[in-house]
Amino acid sequence: MRSRLITGAAVVAVAALALTGCSASTGDSDGNAGGMKIDVPDVPMHEKLGDYEDSLDIVAWSGFVEPAWSDDFTEETGCVVNRRVAGTSDEMVQLMRTGDYDLVSASGDASLRLIAGGDVAPLNLDLVPNFGDDIVPGMKGQIYDTINGKSYGVPIGRGANILQYNSEVVTEEPTSWSVAWEPDSPFAGQVIAYDAPIYIADAAVYLMAHEPDLGIKNPYALDKDQLAAAIGLLKQQNSIVSEYWADPAAQITSFMGGNTVLGTSWEVLRKLTEDEKFKSVMPEEGSTGWSDAWMLSAESDSPNCAYAWMDYTSAPEVNGAIAMGFGMAPANAAFCELNDEAKAHCDYFNATDEEYFKKVWFWTTPIEQCIDGRTDVQCTNFQEWTDAWLTVKG
Repeated sequence: MRSRLITGAAVVAVAALALTGCSASTGDSDGNAGGMKIDVPDVPMHEKLGDYEDSLDIVAWSGFVEPAWSDDFTEETGCVVNRRVAGTSDEMVQLMRTGDYDLVSASGDASLRLIAGGDVAPLNLDLVPNFGDDIVPGMKGQIYDTINGKSYGVPIGRGANILQYNSEVVTEEPTSWSVAWEPDSPFAGQVIAYDAPIYIADAAVYLMAHEPDLGIKNPYALDKDQLAAAIGLLKQQNSIVSEYWADPAAQITSFMGGNTVLGTSWEVLRKLTEDEKFKSVMPEEGSTGWSDAWMLSAESDSPNCAYAWMDYTSAPEVNGAIAMGFGMAPANAAFCELNDEAKAHCDYFNATDEEYFKKVWFWTTPIEQCIDGRTDVQCTNFQEWTDAWLTVKG
């Protein structure tokens, strides 16, 4: 699963944290894939705000809940924030299923699992005033957190899984992912790949462009034959991979040490190398990516504090602080206009460039109901992806 970290001034400050995460716009205005309906438990929605409770228990990625902004929130509301840092999406799902937490900063490879399990509640967005016109369009109404016309997530930030390369070795900017997938790559043996079942979607994105006869329309909606094709490509890639990464610090070390010259990365990891020879590109096939959102437990003991937190952290200043602290594009575009530092951050992470993010398929939990709208086949689910991934590295 995806690993997360707090960005810092120096690479040595990068914590080795494991993360996970979500899909390009795949649905209609209600966030449904082709208007399809997905069977999920009927969990009631919070209708109106009441008195704030005494505390708020949050499961979050490192850097999402920090005293720099949570202390002010407590002073404003009286809600004492208790943070539990999670390392993976699997851990988040497990913790939320205990019923001990009110909120989670879920990525897309966790959110559908939580929705389908009845672990999170649909949200009354009227109670989140900062979820307004300033939230970037590409983070509203997506299939990974908006089901059957109901929103289950308040967006926090997003990022793409880009192709990073060492320009001293890869002297021409790559235009295709082929240099990371094909066995005749001139950089065979120096390719780094992501280590998680959700990486199967990266293979599917490549196959969508290069083997259209497979009929893949959404990299998270794979029938058994399509999954087998993706696994075949991943096994082929295995022959040219120098190493797999889940730990961001290890990925940075691999590039800086010269073991790797190109492979899957995030913009923040390239930035943390603090070396201009490392470049990045969005290849012509597009890419996968991740998007995070606050989700409310169906068993929350503090729903009023939870709604207050979702609104507070959706304000430009706080949402921007989270985005800058972690290293991602903020959800609230108004942050980008606050000052020169904010604008520079947004430019670096393509925060308001919707044309850029239209090329990104944000991580979405694979489920048996095909989210590409097909009804004549059954798609493979996340457990099947997990089992298949175990065969890739042999």
